[in-house]
Amino acid sequence: MVLQKIFRAVIMGPPGSGKGTVSARITKSFGLKHISSGDILRANVNAKTELGLLMKSCIDQGQLVPDDVMSRLILSDLGAMDQSSWLLDGFPRTVSQADALDKAYTVDSVINLNVPFQTIKQRLTSRWTHLPSGRVYNIDFNPPKVPGFDDVTGEPLVQRDDDTPETVTRRLKAYETQTEPVLEYYRSKGVLETFSGTETNKIWPHVETFLHKKLSLVNQRVA
Repeated sequence: MVLQKIFRAVIMGPPGSGKGTVSARITKSFGLKHISSGDILRANVNAKTELGLLMKSCIDQGQLVPDDVMSRLILSDLGAMDQSSWLLDGFPRTVSQADALDKAYTVDSVINLNVPFQTIKQRLTSRWTHLPSGRVYNIDFNPPKVPGFDDVTGEPLVQRDDDTPETVTRRLKAYETQTEPVLEYYRSKGVLETFSGTETNKIWPHVETFLHKKLSLVNQRVA
């Protein structure tokens, strides 16, 4: 689909909700640029920019990066692609960040992936890794031939700290507490669209249909 008007969207969803897969499909099908706050953060830390160094010191001390620093970072990146349509992923995470974004750009749609926490927990806690090679197994749909051991080397598999049930539960609770006010902020503006389900392949057709309708309306207004 060729966009005649600039279209800007935000995608939200907890870790393990399939956000990465859906984002990739949106950028491929609709030609939006995928902008990941995590990628921008890493690039600035690696390049040792002024903001990157500031963020690194926060992260090293175990502190959250302040809202205004995060907002300045993302907005300066968005400023470099002023006439582009984009899909923003990982930002905003707080109402103050949403407000900063709103002052600079009009967000046309916020796509919220609502996947039950139980499904995500099952998805993430089923992952086991062979650390030396990075091979990842999933007990449910890609299990090792011998439970608990790598297919190639026969060495034991481990569960990464990120994938233990306790860590996953903590991350999901933190996500919910942090983002509920942001979802409410966008709901009140009438731009929030929530897609619920337990499988990415079943959620995607609804996201695709919604965006086709939304973008054809946007393009009609331009014509």
